[in-house]
Amino acid sequence: MFLCSAVLGALAMASLSMAQCSRDKLLLASDTYIAAQTSGKQDDLSKLFVASGFKYRQNNKSPDIKTGILSKALKIDHNRTTFDLTQCVTFTELISTAGPYVIGTQIRHTADGESVSLVDTIVATTGDWQFNAATTLKYISTEDWGTLKDSDRSSRDVLQAAADAYLDMWSDSKAIDKVPWGTPCTRTEGSMHITPSCKAGAPNGGGSKNTDRRYVIDETVGSCDVLVAFGGSMADSHEFRLVSGKLVLVHTITV
Repeated sequence: MFLCSAVLGALAMASLSMAQCSRDKLLLASDTYIAAQTSGKQDDLSKLFVASGFKYRQNNKSPDIKTGILSKALKIDHNRTTFDLTQCVTFTELISTAGPYVIGTQIRHTADGESVSLVDTIVATTGDWQFNAATTLKYISTEDWGTLKDSDRSSRDVLQAAADAYLDMWSDSKAIDKVPWGTPCTRTEGSMHITPSCKAGAPNGGGSKNTDRRYVIDETVGSCDVLVAFGGSMADSHEFRLVSGKLVLVHTITV
């Protein structure tokens, strides 16, 4: 019995160590990504890619990374990155008013955090849903996405459940009651700025499901970003911030 317990304990510890990667490594990769987008040169970033099997997605498609948004040198007016140490993945939000672009990018790593296996990006520009990079920058530059004290943090399960409930509202009439609405709450969708209630104008079922959900969850700031096929087709990023279990901020990027 003791042997079985010891083995199980060792396996549990091994599983835990594999599930946590270094924040410093993720930060290095995200900084390298931002530098690549600023310069339009991918040389240093490409050194982090896995030797085989690396994938690039842009707006839910698979173009050549060499001709994608990373090939454009952009003046970055805003950047913010969240860190998911359990999945070994980051989410970076970028705004370039000169581009103009609003970009949301998830960077997925190997379990040890040493290499990048996937760059998954949503790129919105002129003509996209409610797009206005300058207006978006004006709105979000005043927001607080800082580190939360322990008592204000939510678990990974709670953060994902809140995000899923919100995204389910389009197809499920009961989902609106599952969202942990906070007051005040501010929702920013390009040139749209909805406050003090994020519930204002919320859908109530009858639409298509939001599918292909990819998550980045950072408990330290109460953030859950989800890249999705909005309505089953449109490239989209929805990011949520919860404080003390209540929804207080929503960012959307929809192509």
